[in-house]
Amino acid sequence: MKIKFGQLLKRLLVAAVRRRLAAAVGVVALLAAVLTGTAVGTASAAPQTAQGAATTQAAPGWVCPGTPIPDGYVVTLRAANGCNGAGAWYIQPVHNGIWVCATSPIPTGYVITLHTANGCNSNIDTWFLETARDGQWVCAGSPIPSGYVLTGHISNACGNIGSWFQQQARVGQYICPGVAAPAGFRTDAYNASMCSGLGGWLLVRA
Repeated sequence: MKIKFGQLLKRLLVAAVRRRLAAAVGVVALLAAVLTGTAVGTASAAPQTAQGAATTQAAPGWVCPGTPIPDGYVVTLRAANGCNGAGAWYIQPVHNGIWVCATSPIPTGYVITLHTANGCNSNIDTWFLETARDGQWVCAGSPIPSGYVLTGHISNACGNIGSWFQQQARVGQYICPGVAAPAGFRTDAYNASMCSGLGGWLLVRA
């Protein structure tokens, strides 16, 4: 079959135009993907959280009042003249055996074992944090970690605010009044002489 020169030229021109249009469409699609963050096979500029916000690695340092404290960090000092007179707080990663200011969060797994009323570089209450363990005296108001109960009490310990004896929950223990039975346990009989005379409830399997 013979094709005239004019027809061949026309077909070549049409093919060239189609190739250019396809290339242009591809470029537009790629630009749109980059601008919207939907490009397949490309990495984002920063790691993303579940909410889509870029994550940042917290670092020890001074922060102003109202600044969110990152998970695993505690407040250890105060500068009264910082943040234009509002007062600045120093934050750092928590570790076993650290003094923290009364304004500090208490990270999960830590308990308060000592107390002083004039620390934090500002003569305010400070707390000594340790990792929770079986058979430990903790200050009144300390968090009770999962799986632990309070079984004894000293009223004038921990800077005269009172201390509680913390143990891992076991069948046969008597726990102090107001202490919730951990998961898998329930309370049964009452004994008025338990918990240093405050009374206690027998812990049994649920």
